Amino acid sequence: MKILVIGSGGREHALAWKCAQDSNVEHVYVCPGNAGTHLENKVSNVEFDLNEFSSIEKFSLIEKIGLVIIGPEQPLVDGLTDYLQSKNIKTFGPSKNAAQLEGSKTFSKDFFVKYGIPTAKYKSFDNFKDSIQYLHEIAFPTVIKADGLAAGKGVIICQNFEEAEQALNSIFNDKAFGTAGNRVVVEEFLEGEEASFIAVVSKDKIIPLATSQDHKAVGDGDKGLNTGGMGAYSPAPIVTKEIHEKILNEVMYPTMNGLIEEGSPYLGFLYAGLMIKDGEIKVLEFNCRFGDPETQPILLRLNSSLVELCNAAIENKLDTYSIEWTDKHSCGVVIASEGYPESYKSNKEVSIKENVDEDLKLFHAGTKYENGAVLTNGGRVFCATALGNDLKDAQKNAYNLVNNVEFEGAFFRSDIGFKGIK
Repeated sequence: MKILVIGSGGREHALAWKCAQDSNVEHVYVCPGNAGTHLENKVSNVEFDLNEFSSIEKFSLIEKIGLVIIGPEQPLVDGLTDYLQSKNIKTFGPSKNAAQLEGSKTFSKDFFVKYGIPTAKYKSFDNFKDSIQYLHEIAFPTVIKADGLAAGKGVIICQNFEEAEQALNSIFNDKAFGTAGNRVVVEEFLEGEEASFIAVVSKDKIIPLATSQDHKAVGDGDKGLNTGGMGAYSPAPIVTKEIHEKILNEVMYPTMNGLIEEGSPYLGFLYAGLMIKDGEIKVLEFNCRFGDPETQPILLRLNSSLVELCNAAIENKLDTYSIEWTDKHSCGVVIASEGYPESYKSNKEVSIKENVDEDLKLFHAGTKYENGAVLTNGGRVFCATALGNDLKDAQKNAYNLVNNVEFEGAFFRSDIGFKGIK
């Protein structure tokens, strides 16, 4: 079987790497991929315009692709799954309608209310004047979110009126997030501990994946601007057995059944970003794809075939599939370019010390391969990921792997996993 993975980040490197481990897989293509997927065994990069769905169809038919896995959110929201499935190309990912859970914050918040899914209080606005007026009615801190896709950066926590006013001005008037900010959600600030709950969903069937916890803030101690994620670990101790059941019963099942009722049954990875406090849960957001950087530490722990899992979902046979995990813990540390998540420079040559330990894996994200060299090509450049007998051991191994990578302006958080260890 040949597989096509759509995307270029650390998530897609991890997906391609895991698929290539399957003995039934002849080759994995990644479009457009990165330096890591270029160098990976049984994997190669291909380039065509992802906005031209017909080019993906043509490549899939010529190469006899047996499975397409869509990594990032934009092609899902744009309807790539619908298009490929209409051409009888086996594709793993939600429909355009179902992907609105991520594509529009307003859609998702309204959906939560309609189906009784616990979430923060909110109001949405499509203009600066009304949103500013609403600031006079609420308590601070508050959270302001761009309604559309903003690469994980469209969430701003505002401590007071002045910060909120500045955020709304930036979104509406300065177009900080482009058309993603044509509408905003102003949301109640929730206290507690965040966790990521990711599952594979197929219509009315669901298999939860290993729990994980992301670190969104750019600085140690969760300080500074929000990013796409500076590291993650798995499992997440905050998700106890009781919380796990609560998430399934109060969040995942109602979402799955609500989408069926809306006429948009779900197929793919479904990711709930949660706030947990005193045994209670509230949904912060839904993502309609595997999280990044959660994918990397989760897949490092997966003993089962990812390809078989995706096919079982597509064939609506998840209830017959059993998933297996290593008992080891995993930790992934993102190595980013100086200036991220704001402005940063690319095309910096990277030096990487070779690693042969199967419990360690350096996943590429913002890299490219040119003239025999690995160059930086994004804000988040790598995710150094490692297994360990416990979280502290996995953390130590991940930071040892971080030391194998050098490039000008490289930086990383020094405390990934601190909540789980604490």
